[in-house]
Amino acid sequence: MTASAAGPAPSQDQLIHLKGRWLAGWNPEDSAQWAGGGRQIARRNLGFSIYAEFLGFVVWQLWSIVVVSLNGWKGFAFDDSQQFWLISLPSLVGATLRFPYTFMVSKVGGRNWTVVSAALLLIPTIAMSLAIANHPEPDGSGGTPYGVMLLVAALAGFGGGNFASSMANITFFFPQRTKGWALGLNAAGGNIGAAVSQFTVPILVTLTAAAVTGGGPRVPNLPMAGWFWVPFIVLAMVLAYYGMHNLTSAKADTAGYRAALRDPHLWSLSFLYIGTFGSFIGLAGAFPKLIADQFPAYKMINLGIVGIGLAFLGPLVGSLARPIGGRLADKVGGAIITVACFCVMMCAAFGAIRVLASSQPAFGLFLACFLVLFIATGVGNGSMYKMIPTVFAYRGGQADAATASAGIATERKTAAALGIVSAFGAYGGFLVPQLFNLALKMRSDRGGNRIVAGYTLGLWWLIGAYFVFLLCTIGLYVVPFLVRDSRV
Repeated sequence: MTASAAGPAPSQDQLIHLKGRWLAGWNPEDSAQWAGGGRQIARRNLGFSIYAEFLGFVVWQLWSIVVVSLNGWKGFAFDDSQQFWLISLPSLVGATLRFPYTFMVSKVGGRNWTVVSAALLLIPTIAMSLAIANHPEPDGSGGTPYGVMLLVAALAGFGGGNFASSMANITFFFPQRTKGWALGLNAAGGNIGAAVSQFTVPILVTLTAAAVTGGGPRVPNLPMAGWFWVPFIVLAMVLAYYGMHNLTSAKADTAGYRAALRDPHLWSLSFLYIGTFGSFIGLAGAFPKLIADQFPAYKMINLGIVGIGLAFLGPLVGSLARPIGGRLADKVGGAIITVACFCVMMCAAFGAIRVLASSQPAFGLFLACFLVLFIATGVGNGSMYKMIPTVFAYRGGQADAATASAGIATERKTAAALGIVSAFGAYGGFLVPQLFNLALKMRSDRGGNRIVAGYTLGLWWLIGAYFVFLLCTIGLYVVPFLVRDSRV
C-alpha cells in the first residue's frame, strides 16, 4: 500500500476517504454501505472506467479500418498478407500487455492506473498519424517503410491492454449479485469503441478530404484518423484523475495470482473466452477487409462528400449485446447462455458460407449472418464474465456462488483470473485475421474464386472451433453442475 493510502483501520462497515482518492473499508456486500452512498461511488467509477476503456478500444481497432483505406492511398501498396499483419498485430501486442496491466491495479490503484493507461494512448494515435502522413513520392520513393508501419501498428496494442486493468478494477466495486451486469456494461462500453472507430474514421477522413491540385478528386485526409482522438484521450485522463477512486482492498496479490494460475479452471475459462471475446475482436478486425474483398461496392457508401462504411455494424451490435449476456447470465447461469451462443455462432457462420457459395451472393444476407454472429459473440462475452467469478466463488466454498461472494481472498483471486482470462481471449484478435490470411494463401491457386474460396475455408475452420468450444462448455460447466443441482 502506498503512503498516501495509510490511515486508521476502518471498522467492517465504515468507509473512510483517504488522501489521493483512496477508499478504505470498501465492502459492496454490506447493504447499509451500499445504500448509503456505495452504489453512487461504484457507478461513478464504472462510468469513467467505461469512457477510458472505450477510447482504448478505439485506438486498438484504428488499424482495422485504416488499412482498408491506406492501401493505394498516395502511393502505399500492401498485399493481403501485409494488410492482415497490420490488422492483427495490435491484438497480439494488446493481448500480451493484458498480463502486466492486470497487476497494475493492485500496485498503484485503479484510478491512478486509469490515468496512466489513458495517457499511453497518445503514443499510438500520434505515431499513426505521422507515419501515414509520410507517404511515398509520386516516383515511388520515400514514405514510411512497411517495417515501421508494423511497429506503429504494434503500439496500438496499448489500447487492448486497458481492458484487463479496467475489468480487474471494476470487479471490486460491485456486489456478487450484480457483477455480471456491471462487468458486462463495463466491457460493452469499451467494446463499442471498436464500432465507433470503424464508423467515425471513414467520415472523418472524407469530410476533411482535400481536393487534388488542378480540380481533381478529393483525397481522404487519412492522418485525421489518429489526430481526432487526442483531445478525447486528454479528457479521459482528467476525468479519471478527478472522478475515480483507488481501493485499499483491491489487491490481487502474488499469492492470489499463484492460486489462480494453479487452478485448472483458469485455463479452461481462458480457452473458452477465446471462443467468445476472441471471436468478437478478431472478426471486428477482419470484417472491414472481408467486406472490401467480397463486396467492394459496399466498402464505403458515399453520402455527398462523406463516406460511411458498414463494417462498424458488427462490433456495434456485439458490444450492445454484451450487457444482455451478463443480465441473462445473472438470471439463468452463464454456462447455459454460453452454450446457446456457441450454437448460434455455428449457425450464423454456416449461413454466411451458404451466401458466399451462391452464384450471386447477396450482401444483405451476408451482413445479416455476420450481425447475428457478432450478437452471439457479444452475449457470450457477457455470460463468460458472469461464469468466471461464479466458478471461483464456488471453488472458494460458496454454495450459492451465483449470488454470493466467497470472501475477499476469493475476490482477489477472481480479479487476477479476470485479467488473465481476458488476455488469453484477446489473442483471438490475432488468430482470426491470421486464420483468414492462411485460408487465402491456401486457396491462392483458385484464380478469380480465390477470395470466395479463402474466406469460405476460414469460416469452416471457425465452425469447427466453435463446436470444440461448445463441447468443452457442456462437459465442464453444464453437466457437472447440473449433477450438483447448481449452476454457473
